[in-house]
Amino acid sequence: MSDLTFNKVAGAVLATGLAIVGLRELSSGVFAPHPVDKPGYLVQVAEGGAEGGAAAEAPIDWGTVLPTADVAAGEATFAKCKSCHSIEQGGPNGTGPDLWGVVGRKPGTHGGFAYSPAMTDFGAKQPVWDYEHLSEFIKGPQKYIAGTKMTFVGLKKPEDRINLIAYLRSQGGTLPIPAPNPAAAAAPEAAAPADGAAP
Repeated sequence: MSDLTFNKVAGAVLATGLAIVGLRELSSGVFAPHPVDKPGYLVQVAEGGAEGGAAAEAPIDWGTVLPTADVAAGEATFAKCKSCHSIEQGGPNGTGPDLWGVVGRKPGTHGGFAYSPAMTDFGAKQPVWDYEHLSEFIKGPQKYIAGTKMTFVGLKKPEDRINLIAYLRSQGGTLPIPAPNPAAAAAPEAAAPADGAAP
């Protein structure tokens, strides 16, 4: 290789290196990093941490809450279910079975729908979809009946489940509303310590 060719290659490498260093310095001056004043996302951690976990939910007194439930709000909540379920008398099955008359019906028995083995096993043990079992299933289907086809994440708020179940009951449900249970309503109050009292 001649001296002239070597000088050309060395000059090109040197020029490229200077251009890269110059662009880096120029861009760091134009695009200077600024510390954020406030984080973009606030991550909320449940109190009690992993050991304490969430507070246990008080049992629902169906005899007290169903007569005063908001059926219209339950119908609005059912909009989340419409992509998989119909709720018409004699309505078609979709991804999930038709839910007309589900309150009081034996689980896993609606005609023309292929239930998962987990649901048919549950139906063999449970005589009817009562309020408590429906509430727990709607709260977390996969958690309550492992292996069910229902992949819905669930309704965590008790008032949403109460209103939805009141709406489902109004659509052909056959299960009567139980008598109010004053002991169940008093249990959460007795469990909470009075102000200033030691837990």
